[in-house]
Amino acid sequence: MQLTKFTHACVRLEDGGRRLTIDPGVFSEVDEAVEGVDAVLITHEHVDHIDVDRVRAAAHGNSRLRVWGPASVAAALDDLGDQVVAVPPGDTFQAGGFDVRSLGGQHAVIHPSIPVIANNGYLIEGVFHPGDSLVVPPVEIDTLLLPLHAPWSNVAQVIDFAVSVRAPKVHPIHDSLLTSSGVSLVESHVARMCRPFGSEYERVEPKQTVTV
Repeated sequence: MQLTKFTHACVRLEDGGRRLTIDPGVFSEVDEAVEGVDAVLITHEHVDHIDVDRVRAAAHGNSRLRVWGPASVAAALDDLGDQVVAVPPGDTFQAGGFDVRSLGGQHAVIHPSIPVIANNGYLIEGVFHPGDSLVVPPVEIDTLLLPLHAPWSNVAQVIDFAVSVRAPKVHPIHDSLLTSSGVSLVESHVARMCRPFGSEYERVEPKQTVTV
């Protein structure tokens, strides 16, 4: 399976004729990320994870395209009819030819005064995209897409999450709010702390493709 990272939290998975994109948000190269795919998974409603207008335009331009996400995301795209599907936590389904399991259900707390919203993590045939949550999934993970930096986390929490998941492969997502110096600093800690627990951290740049 090939994984292409786009800016911030957006990734695309491809395997033969199967293609799926996760979280094409406003910081990402949305048009390129969704071109030719038949499935888009959205973890939650924040704009850095879904560019509503561009996802809607992609669906209008491709009648085969289906979008899965929490009920709030489905409501924002309800004009798409059966092209959008509300997914509860714990659901299993096929998207773009991939077997998908929805995990989690709640966004990490940003601040006590800010309401908590729904957030689905998605496990796609061993690859886990947690969205905006550091809740350790109750299943074995082969490749963890690690939210490297966010207003709702700190470096210690990121390291603890990666160490607890113990995925053999770890790649970064949710990193566009850091400068290049900040990314290097955080990654050096993550890589060093993960290695003794059998997890190899590998940087993936925007538009770079790796095998997972």
